[in-house]
Amino acid sequence: MTTDPLTATCPLPRTDTDAVLMGHGAGGRLFAELLDTVIGPIIGADPVAEDAAVVAVDGVGVVVSTDSFVVTPHDFPGGDIGSLAVHGTVNDVAMRGARPVALTLAYIVEEGFPVADLARITASAACAAAGAGVAIVTGDTKVVERGGADGIYINTTGIGELLPGAVVTAAGADPGDAVLVSGPVGRHGAAVMAAREGFAFDLRSDSCALNTMVEDMITAAGRDVHVLRDATRGGIAAVLNELAFASGVGIAIDESAVAVPDQVAAICDVLGIDPFHLACEGTLVAVVAPDAADDVLTAMRARPEGRGAHRIGVVTNTHVGRVTARTALGATRIVDMPLGEQLPRIC
Repeated sequence: MTTDPLTATCPLPRTDTDAVLMGHGAGGRLFAELLDTVIGPIIGADPVAEDAAVVAVDGVGVVVSTDSFVVTPHDFPGGDIGSLAVHGTVNDVAMRGARPVALTLAYIVEEGFPVADLARITASAACAAAGAGVAIVTGDTKVVERGGADGIYINTTGIGELLPGAVVTAAGADPGDAVLVSGPVGRHGAAVMAAREGFAFDLRSDSCALNTMVEDMITAAGRDVHVLRDATRGGIAAVLNELAFASGVGIAIDESAVAVPDQVAAICDVLGIDPFHLACEGTLVAVVAPDAADDVLTAMRARPEGRGAHRIGVVTNTHVGRVTARTALGATRIVDMPLGEQLPRIC
């Protein structure tokens, strides 16, 4: 008797627990279970694969997103917790096809944290906001006792306005659509891991704002841009699985079409981590109508943050809710949702 590897299920570690685990904050299966069984039912919200919400205010579409940042170390090659907080929130707003216009910036600071470091992180956040064309309009600061916050945590909320012609949602993928990625994957996760563990790799995070590139994509293709997601926690594996489930489709990618930098691959080989599970902070996944794919890729490649944009796969009507990858050897493997947290405190 043979078993179809695309329909078989594999046993998973027990996840039933009466305590929150580190993996619940990873954006993978444990997080989805927490949202489905605890948070969602209590607040009366249906779990959705969106990082930002569209709210109608006097007939105008306003996009709102909120996020918290607990990355360690606070400084890493290519950024720090201040710039990361701005980039992450700006990108979440942009992924709904919106132009970010304002941010809040709130600190939870541990007693004893150096004032000079607070000033430097604030300057970094301000510089990142200016670079993205977004104003920091309000905020808050709380101080907790020593040992209560690992130095500093940051919370941000972003507000944006929908771009004309944009209809972007995680449930918008249709069979036949092209799947695009804006650049190499795994650089943020690998850079933070290298900084944390003292690995001698010359590797920088891809952290950057993607909103200007998104505007160009919407200008080029309008409603033919169906889905946008930045591949943060859980990497492209988590994003593609969330989109497949939300849209009720399958997604088939060509593994060799996904660029993985050599140093990212080396770190993953040493630690046994799938690079598709590593976080990105300046790389997005786009699902677009097939006839619009070339125009969208041209718009992406015209920007520095999209210079490595590439078509990596297609949306299918088979193996609904699953992501499959064609390997270099011609085999097909399942690209599964990460279970928990392989690398905590990444953003």
